[in-house]
Amino acid sequence: MRHNTTERELRSVDGYLAAALGILLIVGAVISFILAPGAGGVVGIVLRALMPLAGVFILVGLYMLQPNEAAILTLFGRYVGSDRSEGLRWANPFYVKRKMSLRARNLNAPTLKVNDKRGNPVEISAVVVWRVDDTAQAVFNVDDYDNYVRVQAEAALRHLATQFAYDEGEDLAPGETTLRSGQAAVLALKSELQERFDDAGVVVEDAKLSHLAYAPEIAQVMLRRQQAEAIISARSKIVQGAVSMVEAALKGLSEREIVVLDDERKAAMVSNLLVVLCSDKDTQPIVNTGTLYS
Repeated sequence: MRHNTTERELRSVDGYLAAALGILLIVGAVISFILAPGAGGVVGIVLRALMPLAGVFILVGLYMLQPNEAAILTLFGRYVGSDRSEGLRWANPFYVKRKMSLRARNLNAPTLKVNDKRGNPVEISAVVVWRVDDTAQAVFNVDDYDNYVRVQAEAALRHLATQFAYDEGEDLAPGETTLRSGQAAVLALKSELQERFDDAGVVVEDAKLSHLAYAPEIAQVMLRRQQAEAIISARSKIVQGAVSMVEAALKGLSEREIVVLDDERKAAMVSNLLVVLCSDKDTQPIVNTGTLYS
């Protein structure tokens, strides 16, 4: 059965006091042997001989911790606790001390080729900012937390790509999240990463997509499709605007009684205005000296 280990705080001793005591024992023993080598008899000699050994024993228990660094302490294979204090510290010399950085780290995930929700091959990559939050989980719940983070980040990125389409389309529901929608996809990626990293005691500080593109084999086809969609959208807006302008022109002429137009003349005017307003090129004016009926 799997045993889930969580972090416990260990209160270490001020290392400067321990260092001073250790040095004092060693120096005191040396001085006493020099000044009074036979004082105290056999018992005194034995005690003075043990003093430097005790001093060395104390000095062996010293260790240094930098800011945002922790020490995981174990005793004969049993987890004792984690020390997050800064500076020179002292703990039982029999403790095995493993230092671990608590600083934020960057993971630049490799570019992966996966299929999106539509089945189109896309290239995707991400940058993840993470840090160790629970030192005991990071050390004892997974074999190698650095490798664990890399593998799980790739797995989360692959799963994210299959859950969403690359871009909007007619086959998607209005407002449906896509990979190009930005913040929504990033939040989904961060949430899945955090869920996967929980077992390793790792916290996701930030996650961003650093690369997103169609695979080379379909990039040109999708580019033409996007261009066609853009042209159709632009044409639709142009036609809507032209119809509104023609409607306003006919209404203004009728209200001001500038000219009276029958249905045939209105149709001709509408046709000419739509040609002028919707044309890609500048139109050339033509002076009509006759009438529509001659």
